[in-house]
Amino acid sequence: MWVEWIVKGFILCLILLTGFAYLTLYERRALARMQVRVGPNRAGPQGLLQPIADAVKLIFKEELTPGHVYKLVFILAPVLTVVPSLVLAAVIPLGTSFNLFGREITLYVADLNVGVLYLTSIASIAVYGIVLAGWSSNNKYAMLGGIRSSAQMISYELSLGLGFVISIILGNSMNLNDIVTAQKDMWFAVIQPAGAIVFMIVTLAEVNRAPFDMPEAEQELTAGYHAEYSGMKFALFFMAEYQKMIVICMIAATLYFGGYREFWFLKDTIFSVDRYWFLGPIYMLLKVIVLLFFMIWIRATWPRIRYDRLMSFGWKVLLPLSLVLAFISAVGILLVQELGNPLIIWAVPVLSIISALVAVGFIYRDLRRKSHGRI
Repeated sequence: MWVEWIVKGFILCLILLTGFAYLTLYERRALARMQVRVGPNRAGPQGLLQPIADAVKLIFKEELTPGHVYKLVFILAPVLTVVPSLVLAAVIPLGTSFNLFGREITLYVADLNVGVLYLTSIASIAVYGIVLAGWSSNNKYAMLGGIRSSAQMISYELSLGLGFVISIILGNSMNLNDIVTAQKDMWFAVIQPAGAIVFMIVTLAEVNRAPFDMPEAEQELTAGYHAEYSGMKFALFFMAEYQKMIVICMIAATLYFGGYREFWFLKDTIFSVDRYWFLGPIYMLLKVIVLLFFMIWIRATWPRIRYDRLMSFGWKVLLPLSLVLAFISAVGILLVQELGNPLIIWAVPVLSIISALVAVGFIYRDLRRKSHGRI
């Protein structure tokens, strides 16, 4: 049993590391397409060897450790940031199972009854590496970046937790396999579309992606928490951000978009995961690619949010909206169970969309008031 865990863990780490490398190429080519330019295309055919060239450059780049830093914490901070991004993926199911030499091999490392609780606990650890990196740099700008990251994490972690709660309510379980199975007939993103959108917005803030990349705002903090890092230490922070992007998209796909399951209208066809196990990882990969494109598209489209408005958006808009969406989901499921009419569940997306539109209306009104100088 332990040999199987080690082998699957090793393969999962290789998948994430390879995914990190080629996500950088994917992002650069996608941004280039949106900005009407070419992008990297010199290293290998169509630029496919560009991630390898970047890795070689970072490995051989001179690594400097300033004399004024707190050396032990300064060295450990990148490791504390990158490890949770790997450990998070252990409980995410990538498919069903298959037989190998008479033994059933499941396509996940661990199957926890409280898998969602595991995700929330490990996701909160990654911010420690960023905060310690800012503090150990003994640099005002780096320290401000670390403080910003911790404040941002606290603000958006509440809405993220409520996003998990919505899936737990709809799936009636904290086990990720059970949540995926519950979406066999309909994705939770269809039942709770506003919840899925809010979850994706919050994940952008959790991984410090644009327009929520205030901890490393170069115009204000000269790279923020990693200002004093170079060489492979900087590469670890870089790796952690992109691996967290992949893992958070895997989590979003699992909670709201059916995970490794096929589209619900394909469940009884030859494209069903129940018929061919290898379709599960393929479906998961396609969903992750689409969700990653959403993150890249947002980066290319939206300007960075001012820090006070970022905090206001988290506390005054996303948190109340997430509470309302969780309440609507809970009441909808309760009414379905009490009245025995499954059609009642379709009131959930209608009320959720109305709540989201009300929140957008408040945002628009607030922006208009500020633009006219009333605040």
